[in-house]
Amino acid sequence: MRFTIYQESRIGGRLSNQDRIAYCYSRDALLMLVADGMGGHQHGELAAHIAAQYITHAFQRDAQPTLPDPAYFLSRALSGAHHAIVDDSFDRHLTEAPRTTIVACVVQNGTAWWAHAGDSRLYLLRRGSIHQQTRDHSRVQLLIEQGIIRPADAATHPGRNRIYSCLGGTHSPQIDYSAPCKLQDGDIIALCSDGLWGPLGDDAILLGLHGTPPAQAVPRLLGQAEYHGGDKADNLSLVAMCWHDDPGAAQPDAISTQTMALDDFATEMDLSSRGTGRLVDLDEDEIERAIREINAAIHKFDKR
Repeated sequence: MRFTIYQESRIGGRLSNQDRIAYCYSRDALLMLVADGMGGHQHGELAAHIAAQYITHAFQRDAQPTLPDPAYFLSRALSGAHHAIVDDSFDRHLTEAPRTTIVACVVQNGTAWWAHAGDSRLYLLRRGSIHQQTRDHSRVQLLIEQGIIRPADAATHPGRNRIYSCLGGTHSPQIDYSAPCKLQDGDIIALCSDGLWGPLGDDAILLGLHGTPPAQAVPRLLGQAEYHGGDKADNLSLVAMCWHDDPGAAQPDAISTQTMALDDFATEMDLSSRGTGRLVDLDEDEIERAIREINAAIHKFDKR
């Protein structure tokens, strides 16, 4: 595989960052994800943390160096992350399980598969246009589809933060899965939280990523979203990957996995709060205990 990838998450105008982002790759498979802890619910940051760790751990376990069935992997990993969040909340004696959106993508054999719950998005950009994108599990998306409001009104609608599918919470998630998508040279896959796409919109994201290396485009787009979000800007995260299918083309900063060992992995995860430096509403001793409990929950469901 050859690809260029860059990720970054920022706190925006909030007291802590409840977004979690990661990418991980073996010699022949790549995983990317964004989890946005739902701040309107207790301990959303913990839900995002568990989801990111669980899915990444599952990938490292199963991609040896390829996944036997990428679509099945996404189904099992996201379902397992949901149950790990619920189980952790039970052990922690929370009144309800915390919640997080999720969008995750696997690339293998030049083909991409993705899955999502909530309003964290995936964009597939091809030749200067949006080739495919996920459909938000949100109240405003339903209103747009019913013709009740215009897409331009979504950003200011009072129900814009109402999400009807997520990992965690009191109900099983509605998870949407893509069909396999064969990638072409120069395709860009971008995963982001609503803190990015909300202030910018689809056209600005397309313009910002087209023709610009991810390491330059991602910080620039995050800066634009922060500016437009103002003092109340949400947490914002973006993972962008450009696929290189032409072995003869020179690509600065491109990653080639050809020489990796069969059992080797490279992982980049952003699991920090990036503001208060701590998990929401927890002191230092509680943080350490929370991390131990998270790892225990992950390993418990890993055995199932």
